[in-house]
Amino acid sequence: MHDIRAIRENPQSYDAAWARRGLPVQTPAIIEIDTKLRAAKAKRMDAEALRNSASKAVGAAKAKKDETEAARLMGEVANAKVDIETSATIEDKLQAEIDAILQALPNLPATEVPQGADENDNVEILKWGAPRAFDFPIKDHIELGAGVKTAGMASMDFETAAKISGARFVLLRGQIARLERALGQFMLDTQTETNGYIEASGPVLVRENAVYGTNQLPKFEEDLFKTTDGRYLIPTAEVSLTNTVNGDILDEETLPIRLTSLSPCFRSEAGSAGKDTAGMIRQHQFWKVELVSITTPEQSQAEHERMTNCAEGILQALELPYRKILLCTGDMGFGATKTYDLEVWLPAQDCYREISSCSNCGDFQARRMNTRIRKKGEKETRFVHTLNGSGLAVGRTLVAVLENYQNADGTVTVPQVLRKYMGGLEKIG
Repeated sequence: MHDIRAIRENPQSYDAAWARRGLPVQTPAIIEIDTKLRAAKAKRMDAEALRNSASKAVGAAKAKKDETEAARLMGEVANAKVDIETSATIEDKLQAEIDAILQALPNLPATEVPQGADENDNVEILKWGAPRAFDFPIKDHIELGAGVKTAGMASMDFETAAKISGARFVLLRGQIARLERALGQFMLDTQTETNGYIEASGPVLVRENAVYGTNQLPKFEEDLFKTTDGRYLIPTAEVSLTNTVNGDILDEETLPIRLTSLSPCFRSEAGSAGKDTAGMIRQHQFWKVELVSITTPEQSQAEHERMTNCAEGILQALELPYRKILLCTGDMGFGATKTYDLEVWLPAQDCYREISSCSNCGDFQARRMNTRIRKKGEKETRFVHTLNGSGLAVGRTLVAVLENYQNADGTVTVPQVLRKYMGGLEKIG
């Protein structure tokens, strides 16, 4: 959400920032509606003041038994009530118009975000690790998962999942199911024990105001699963974790707040028809370790670097080659002011694929949630900054482990850091 006062005072900077995201000039229409809205508010307030003063004068006139003056004043009161109702109706209409515009406009990109139209204009910051050279034909995770048997059945089973739930679901069994659980546990332990995040386990069904607060609504409703009672399944635990401070005024001295959660995530993938329809890369349901930080405006830039480093640490511990990308203005998410993507190497695809996205949202979400901070002993408040990232997407990490650690005989070596979660198992398959 955007500050209408700031837009009013400096429209050129907003239009310049939105132009970097490929949008046409927005502020003239916003300011025109805002001017009409303020005029309607002023007229309503004048009418309310007139009603109040005339109502008091009616009593005084009746006390003096001046019925003519009392009647005139009562007419003023009646006319003022009509003006109040008319102005209030106009206000509501104009407020809805300006809200609809502002809710649909993305966050302003930070100055250091590169200009670009799409993913081809993203900037590579670094590469870590070298892709493994295989001396045998590489299998993808689908073939590897089917080859690892549990009681004679595929340990990665898309056909049975489709029978139960339809496309874009998977049923994991045996050692691969345990490997997925091991990954989630390892990530969560690292983020809590090493990186200082507080573990949280929150609802996966949330109210409309929660998904509005983290800017999935109204723009991305088609990507959400909605229940018959009006709740939404979370697309990521960012929604649950960030909304823990919805509407709060926090003590500035308590920040930053760092939260993490291992949760199922649900996405309809409405905007990705035909993309990654096979395998585990793009599913309707998947597990993810989410990282969320609530900070002061002064802390958020450094916190963004820290959060990204925490996600990178998981890939480094698993010894998975990856690269760090700074997203350009045309590829950055709606609510972000700056985003780093981490892309892991997938041998079967012979390319890097996104496994984590870490974003600084500035005060964009805080304005939607009305979440503020106050220094001790002061009355003035200001909006917090919110950040979120994946630490990491568990399913995609499973894919990366299977493909990078595969052996010629179809087995998969278990990464060293996961073996204590796997009962000491060194290979699966």
